[in-house]
Parts: sequence; C-alpha cells; structure tokens
Amino acid sequence: MKTAFLGLGVMGYHMAGHLAKAGHEVTVYNRTKAKADKWVGEFGGAAANTPAEAASGAEIVFCCVGNDDDLRSVVLGDDGAFAGMDKGTIFVDNTTASAEVARELYAKGKELGIDFIDGPVSGGEAGAQNAALTVMCGGDEAAFNKSQPVTDAFAKAVTLMGPSGAGQLTKMVNQTCIAGLVQGLSEAINFSEKAGLDTALVIDVISKGAAQSWQMENRAETMIAGKFDYGFAVDWMRKDLGIVMAEAERNGAQMPVTALVDQFYKEVQAMGGNRWDTSSLLKRLTQND
Repeated sequence: MKTAFLGLGVMGYHMAGHLAKAGHEVTVYNRTKAKADKWVGEFGGAAANTPAEAASGAEIVFCCVGNDDDLRSVVLGDDGAFAGMDKGTIFVDNTTASAEVARELYAKGKELGIDFIDGPVSGGEAGAQNAALTVMCGGDEAAFNKSQPVTDAFAKAVTLMGPSGAGQLTKMVNQTCIAGLVQGLSEAINFSEKAGLDTALVIDVISKGAAQSWQMENRAETMIAGKFDYGFAVDWMRKDLGIVMAEAERNGAQMPVTALVDQFYKEVQAMGGNRWDTSSLLKRLTQND
C-alpha cells in the first residue's frame, strides 16, 4: 500500500522501516528533517516537509509522536495530515496518548470521511526493532480490518479492543501493570541483596514459578548489574502514568499503588534518571548503599 509515517523517534524509525521492508511505499515526516533524510537513505521511500505533504495520496497514515499536543500538531491545521488525506483513507495513531484526544480526532476524521484508529503499542524499542510490538486498537471494525495486514509489518499482535479510545485505555492498563511489577521486582532484588542471597540464582529459581513476569525475564539481570539503559525511559513512563491518573480521576478508578509508583519515578528523575529505563526504580532503594 501507499503509506505515510509521521514521527521517526525511538519507536517510529524502526516501525516505518518495517513497513518499507514489507514492500509498502512509505513517505515519512519528522520534525527534524535530517532524521527523515537519514531514514530515506537507509530504507528508500521519500521524505516530506509537512505532515499534509507526507499524507497526500496515502491509503494509510501511521503516526508515533510524543503526546496529545504533538499528535494534534501533526494531524490538524493546514499542514496537518488530515489536510492531505482523501476520503476513505485511514489514520492509525501509534502514540501513547489520552483516550480523550483519540475520540476527538476520531470525530474530526468522521467529518472529513477519514477513519481514525488509536493503536498504541507495547514492546519498547526492542519490540520495534524486531517487528514484535503488541498493538491495541480502538475504532471501527471495517477500518481496523483494512489496516491490520499493514500494521502486521511491525507487530506480533494487533487486536481491536473496542470503539474509539479503547486502544488507549488498554495501554493505560498495560502501563499500570508494568509500574506495579517493576516496583515489586525492585523491592525483591533489594531484599535478596540485603539478605545475602545469590540474587541471580534466586531470580533463576523464582522465574520458573508464579513470580515470573516479562520484567523479571528481561530486566532482572541488568537490574542486578546496576545497568539502567536498556529500555523505556522514566520520563516516558511518567508521561504515561500521568495519562493513567487523569483517566482514573474521570472514571473513578482507585489507583493507590500506581500513584505511589509515579511518585517513586519522580524521585528517580530528581536523581538525574530521566533517561534511565523504568527498572531504575531499584536505584532509589540502593542509592545510599
């Protein structure tokens, strides 16, 4: 298909690359043009000067930017993607954003005859590099069915979760689970070290039982080694947890553990750990050792 990809950050650069490798025609847009030119040099395709230019003629436009405001800036306005898209085309947003902005852009798209799907992803940079992302989608079934085979280029699982906003809400559940799991794993590793155990052996043993998790399998070794530059950054997690807490305020969900872990991440930021990965929660427990 003729596609466009807006936003070539840590995730988008690889996701757009997989679209090109799968044989799709890809035009990219990035706020920093040099990054788009670098991508074209590596994968082919073309680079556009505006989101509207990138989206012109595309059947599906993908997007992965920073937050709600970034998303609006590349979708709306004279230079936004919607201005360049034709009726009957599809916009798939892979940004982790609010359900509110997803519904807003879905409604705006409907006015223009454009289908909007919120499709945030999970799997981190490694998942993007390896085309192994999990994509949680909200929107209309017909548009989802048309876009899914294309999305499969960078994903291992693509699922329609419900109407507009359902994808973003599912991602909020995902981030809530991760926050609690990483805090629990951090406390467990710290406890094991204080108890004088062979922590690597402990993790090897308990990972074969009910305590097992993705975080344990993929982050425990680097946590024990005191290395925290292997995954999703603390700044990004705090942005995501802010979205979770705002939604919980609206829907009345009680999130005591999530709120607490968010404050722990704030402490990590104060330690200079803005770009450390989320497993750096351990650092606040060991900083005085």
